[in-house]
Amino acid sequence: MKFAGVVLMMAVTCAPMLAQADAPILRKVDDHYNHLSSLRTHYTEHYSGMGMDRVEEGTLLLKKPGRMRWNYADPVGKVFVLDGKFAWFYSPGDSQAQRIPAKELDDLRSPLRFLLGHTELKKELDGIVVAPVGTGFRISGVPKGMAQRVKMLTLEVTAAGSITGMKLEEVDGAVTEFAFTGMVENVPVKDGDFVFVMPAGVSVVEGMKPI
Repeated sequence: MKFAGVVLMMAVTCAPMLAQADAPILRKVDDHYNHLSSLRTHYTEHYSGMGMDRVEEGTLLLKKPGRMRWNYADPVGKVFVLDGKFAWFYSPGDSQAQRIPAKELDDLRSPLRFLLGHTELKKELDGIVVAPVGTGFRISGVPKGMAQRVKMLTLEVTAAGSITGMKLEEVDGAVTEFAFTGMVENVPVKDGDFVFVMPAGVSVVEGMKPI
């Protein structure tokens, strides 16, 4: 009984220390992105679900506050643009572009929006868990407000706090993975880079959410 009591006391005493051990890398990620004004990176996106298995790639451009542009190289012409007020979706060959107010957006790219404001991961993810992986870390949790759709969001980060990968597991079993390479920080960008230019002959559909 005495030994069990000592073990229990050690567990209770060490629990806060274990929790605090997660904090340094979370702060590094927060600090890293809070000091950025813009970012350009190449991405590869792998989606598996709803009977589909596809891989796409392109360039992601971020600018604070609240601007994001995904230019797809494969397929060429596909774009997702967040201009600070609306999110726009368009795929080449479509007769319509989709527009959604940014505050209503729950697209799977939207978890990256926390990078466009003041980053604080502990406030962005519920049930956050941190685990060391190789020379970096894996940070997992459920994005706030997305529990009905997202089962788990996992970020792969370097020891310096840079995000190199993101995995979204949906409650229906679909999985979307992003890998980020060739990142260039604080690149010169302008608001015009985040303006969606409507292709000729294309109309706008309000409020629809993309698959």
